[in-house]
Amino acid sequence: MPIQFDVDPTVAQLAAATAEFVREVVVQAERECGGSVHDAPDDLREMLQKAAREAGVFAPHVPERWGGHGLDLRGQAAVFEAAGYSLLGPLALNCAAPDEGNMHLLEKVATEEQKQAYLRPLAAGETRSCFAMTEPAPGAGADPRSLRTTATRVPGGWRLDGHKWFITGAHGAGFAIVMARTSGSPGDPGGATMFLVDAGTPGMRLVRNIETLDESLFAGHAEIVFEDCVVGEGQVLGEVDRGFDGAQVRLGPARLTHCMRWLGAARRAQDIALERAGSRMAFGSVLGDLGMVQQMLADSEIDIEASRALILRTAWELDTASAGASQLTSVSKTFVAEAVNRVVDRAVQICGALGISAADAPLARLFREVRPFRIYDGPSETHRFAIARRAIRPYRQRGEAVSGG
Repeated sequence: MPIQFDVDPTVAQLAAATAEFVREVVVQAERECGGSVHDAPDDLREMLQKAAREAGVFAPHVPERWGGHGLDLRGQAAVFEAAGYSLLGPLALNCAAPDEGNMHLLEKVATEEQKQAYLRPLAAGETRSCFAMTEPAPGAGADPRSLRTTATRVPGGWRLDGHKWFITGAHGAGFAIVMARTSGSPGDPGGATMFLVDAGTPGMRLVRNIETLDESLFAGHAEIVFEDCVVGEGQVLGEVDRGFDGAQVRLGPARLTHCMRWLGAARRAQDIALERAGSRMAFGSVLGDLGMVQQMLADSEIDIEASRALILRTAWELDTASAGASQLTSVSKTFVAEAVNRVVDRAVQICGALGISAADAPLARLFREVRPFRIYDGPSETHRFAIARRAIRPYRQRGEAVSGG
């Protein structure tokens, strides 16, 4: 099957409507709060999502059964980039992390009863969620196999005990998807299980919200402790001891949708740099006539176009369940995270004092927001390790066969 790069007219129309909605409505809301929503009231989210529904752009990724537009990943690429033009755009469309990834996971893995209880209200924006896997060192982080939170069978269900942190959106979330070890020991490749834990379940305690460089992910990043937290058998999400496999259903597409959203932020930074380069007079001409500025603008255009092409290729691989999807997901996450950082950094440099003035242009905020992207959902170094390991595998096998012969 050939790779299709053309955008379906319906998707193109939705992307255009999203771009208009973000520029006309969401950017203004972003200006009013400075892009910082770690401590924002929930009525800001509700207001933005109500406006998105009225504009007909709400929930582009959600299957039609649950009230969304039902776009595949290739369709999402165009719309999510348009949404990401504002830091609050994904929140308004209900396609921000971690909820967007959790919706995908629930649609693919949950039982029908679980979908009605958790996916339906999440897709409608009636509640929020979080995904609790990351732990303080030496627990699960870049290496999920280091998982130390445990789930022990008790009469009628499971008891969770463990320590999680950097759990995005946990404060005020209606439920958490919690990864815990049901067999084996830290370092083992299997033995994990996912659990649905409702907010307010005894034994689940939110310790604090962690102060971080970024502030545009709604409700921030929390530290959570589970102590004698008991959930029923029906709260198991997926299969017991197959949690790592289930998580991959979420993590691959979620990494790519991160790339889509942040590419929108890079496009906005480039637009600001282009406007400045075309209007700011210096040394007898506009900045855009200076060779060094032209090089920065050109390199950013290259980074944006290369990122977009890589995202579309990877989306096609995931949509068609290609064997190469895992490799390209890691390639995309690494390249786009670093390309977005480069684009925003160049824009700050081109705009000079304006670029670092948080009150006069959004670049200072964008600069703070995009830097953690090189760490979240797997640091670049971890992905490079995985990329190289997959690339060398057939050659290693060939060498072992030769030496064995």
